[in-house]
Amino acid sequence: MIVPSSSEFEKFSTADLTGLREELLHGNLDFWQAADVISHYLSTKGYGVSPRAARTTASRLESSRYNVELMQAEFEQIALMM
Repeated sequence: MIVPSSSEFEKFSTADLTGLREELLHGNLDFWQAADVISHYLSTKGYGVSPRAARTTASRLESSRYNVELMQAEFEQIALMM
């Protein structure tokens, strides 16, 4: 039996991130509000995030128009196990 490496597991599905992207793009949110949405999203997945990391990520993602691949990479870095 072949077991995938930890890098092959996807913590955040593309479908979930696409839905979050749409919410962030069409919610007319500033980056503080976007950070709250990101924090909430991560908490529903069982992860925590520092408020500062959420704001920094929200600002960076906003400038990329919430690119899903970048969202995946950013969330992998800032998500803290709870």
